[in-house]
Amino acid sequence: MRSLFLGIFLFALGQIAVWFQTNGQFISPWIKSHPLLMSILGIPISFAYIWATTYIVEYYDGQLWPSRLIGFATGIISFSFLTYIYLGEGLSLKTLITLILAIAIVLIQVFYK
Repeated sequence: MRSLFLGIFLFALGQIAVWFQTNGQFISPWIKSHPLLMSILGIPISFAYIWATTYIVEYYDGQLWPSRLIGFATGIISFSFLTYIYLGEGLSLKTLITLILAIAIVLIQVFYK
């Protein structure tokens, strides 16, 4: 179970970092004026994704699909919250349904092994 939670944590951390890497330009003039530096952050972000995948595949006895679905869902969840908090974009009905489905994907992967 430790591997699963560590993998989910690293996916979430990576997704949050990517959100700031790609969307930070809309909230910070400094980030907007330093795209090369922001792109270099892709190296540690990639390690977070690699390790997240490793831990989740380990937890699921070598199956790769759960890591892909959990990575996708953590991205949808983190994007929804960060976009609302930093850019003020609310949740439309379509986005809310998508967020609920993303949470359902994670719950299915966690509780249906």
